Amino acid sequence: MKLTLTKQIFIALVLGIFVGYIFPDFSTHLKVFGDIFIRMIKMIIIPLVFTTLIVGIAGTGNFKKLGKLGGKSIIWFEIASLLALIIGLVVVNLLHPGTGVNLNTNENHVYNTAEKNLDIVAFLVNIVPSNIMQACANGDILQIIFFSCFFGVALAHLGDKGQNIVNLAQNVAEAMFKVTQYIMYYAPIGVFAMIAYAVGNFGLSMMIPLGKLVFSLYFAIFVFLLILLCITSFIAKANLFCIIKALWQPLLLGYSTAASEAALPLLMQKLHALKIPKPIITFVIPTGYSFNLDGSTLYTSLAVIFLAQMYQIELSLSQQIVMLLVLMVSTKGIAGVPGASIVVITATAASFGIPTEGIAIILSVDRIMDMARTFCNILGNSIATIIVALWEKEISGKEIQDACKA
Repeated sequence: MKLTLTKQIFIALVLGIFVGYIFPDFSTHLKVFGDIFIRMIKMIIIPLVFTTLIVGIAGTGNFKKLGKLGGKSIIWFEIASLLALIIGLVVVNLLHPGTGVNLNTNENHVYNTAEKNLDIVAFLVNIVPSNIMQACANGDILQIIFFSCFFGVALAHLGDKGQNIVNLAQNVAEAMFKVTQYIMYYAPIGVFAMIAYAVGNFGLSMMIPLGKLVFSLYFAIFVFLLILLCITSFIAKANLFCIIKALWQPLLLGYSTAASEAALPLLMQKLHALKIPKPIITFVIPTGYSFNLDGSTLYTSLAVIFLAQMYQIELSLSQQIVMLLVLMVSTKGIAGVPGASIVVITATAASFGIPTEGIAIILSVDRIMDMARTFCNILGNSIATIIVALWEKEISGKEIQDACKA
């Protein structure tokens, strides 16, 4: 039988639980296969982040051409992303889904959890690399992001002279997307090994935090979309909660397939039916698919803290604020990459001294969470399109409300 990757991961989850519970001694020897998976994820982080950030920054010609439209879109994208990250952090700190199972039991591992009182000045200075090659060798993702942003801006200002480098970065990024796809083929083995190891060592109680994680994400996304729709309704001076009903078909399609791209044509058609001007739709929606994945952004902040809780690592408020700023950049850099959320979570967790072995455990329930993330991504981009149309005074809130009812 030909099984999809999602089905393979689900089967691996079930088998991992079974093997870990029935053969706990044997399951402790399976961890090596999970470690291989984590190392492969780490292997692609630097080239993927570097090239996609360059392409994302230097390839923004459309923003220059469309002037105010592009500027307003980016402003809203950043506002929505910041709100998503904050809600993710608040929910995970309130519900503590990762509390209850301590994975940090290996005395041979010394994790760099950093000081509770983070020296912000020293931290900011350390973001600037003195040697970019050394930063790559050390896997310092913050320094790599800093250099990539500067390099991308420089290429953007060079214009046609820098286009060859941008094209090269695009080709390397596409090659890395393919490598990421290959690595995900190994994911079922990694998930099986890590779940079997976790259940063998910690018992079936290991599954409780995963259930809490799924609930926390769905709850956080519900709160985020509620606030976002309230803001949109306030700006439009009309009740725009009706757009959920008007966009139900593409939202349901995206949720069931866990693929934003699958809903793209239908989404643009439905937005046009709401009287949104076609030029705004054709610019904001494709741009948002790369720069405004609100559900995925929210998930990264929630998942990183979830990992820290599972390893009983406490992060101070200042550390979490810095982490939020890092995610503001890194989630933009590799949006649209297969397995992008896992890459971002791994890179960010490693930067803050959080063990990344638990990534494979999170991946076991990733499909359930991916459905909610996709729903949020689609609705978030729809709201962004409406907001930009309102700011451009191309349509009024009353017109959108009437179109919803039609």
